[in-house]
Amino acid sequence: MSIPPLEAHVLRVRKYLRRRRADRIRHRAMARPFSPDAPSRLLLVTQPERLPQSQVFPFHHYAADLQRLYGTEVREADLGDFLSGKPIPAAGATAVAFQTAFDVSDADLDRLFARIRADHPGARVACLDWFAPTDLRNAARMDGQIDLYIKKHVLRDRGHYGKPTLGDTNLTDHYARRLNLPEPEVRFDIPPGFLDKLVIGPSFATAPTILPELLGKQPPAGRREIDLHARFEQSGTPWYRAMRAEAHAAVTGLQGVTMVRGQGVHHAQFLVEMRHSKLCISPFGYGEVCWRDYEAALTGAVLVKPDMSHVETDPDIFIAWETYAPVAWDLSDLADVVQRLLADERLRTKLATQAREVLRRWLQSDAFARRMEPLLAT
Repeated sequence: MSIPPLEAHVLRVRKYLRRRRADRIRHRAMARPFSPDAPSRLLLVTQPERLPQSQVFPFHHYAADLQRLYGTEVREADLGDFLSGKPIPAAGATAVAFQTAFDVSDADLDRLFARIRADHPGARVACLDWFAPTDLRNAARMDGQIDLYIKKHVLRDRGHYGKPTLGDTNLTDHYARRLNLPEPEVRFDIPPGFLDKLVIGPSFATAPTILPELLGKQPPAGRREIDLHARFEQSGTPWYRAMRAEAHAAVTGLQGVTMVRGQGVHHAQFLVEMRHSKLCISPFGYGEVCWRDYEAALTGAVLVKPDMSHVETDPDIFIAWETYAPVAWDLSDLADVVQRLLADERLRTKLATQAREVLRRWLQSDAFARRMEPLLAT
């Protein structure tokens, strides 16, 4: 299809302004000490990249709720500065929530915890896990040093934790076994009581470029000339390539469906295409939950995705045939599901509308602040 250049330009500028605003908020929070009389003082030790900041932005966006409920002031420090020993204006926190690199070393963890103890003695400590997989790979490494582990989404059946898998996630295990891929056996130990420390935190819905948009205008009404939006990356690790190749083959086999495919387009163009699409297929990534799951709700496209009933997340936009259309993990029923949706405009409207409304209701409430009660309540 021909992408309206003005529509793409408007989205590009809006996204840029959202990011600039979030950067200003972060830098302001990094520059100020706590008020001496603040009863609850939260320091966020964070990374500046897009993925980690989606988990951090809601602490600033809902600062008034945190203040009202717990008397909390929120400040921030850059992880790199924190590890290097650079002076941080905000000292004496009553709670510290930190992020780490995905492959954080033992030495960096030791430095991180030593500084938390030195600068914020007695503080309640939480890890903000921004990683994509549902695994708890750092449980044993962090258990004795943290009070809480805040994760974007987890396995609904906690009994699966601590069991060996082929590769390091439940996804690598599934695809390695089904597609006969060579993956080593991995097991992440879960110390006794660690699962009691789990708190379900926000996911991509609270990113600074998504949260305000979900609270804004509804996606444009009108004819959607694309049946299925099917752009997705196919490069990556061997199991990831095999999984995405299977999705590519399933999409290629669809008959009589108008679709957009390929890779490497500007994100603004990607979103405009979604706004003109009836459906969007979202294969798994390195974890189950992907940016496009929320971008589908943002743009009004119906989300078609491998069954998510095993995942717990909040807010939950993965309610089968209420907020998204599930398909089998091998995509064997993709053609049937796509045809069902394309033939039923009322169903499409229901799924797209309810997905967005689940997010809007959550984002308009103080649900995030109440989720953080275990970290902040005294």
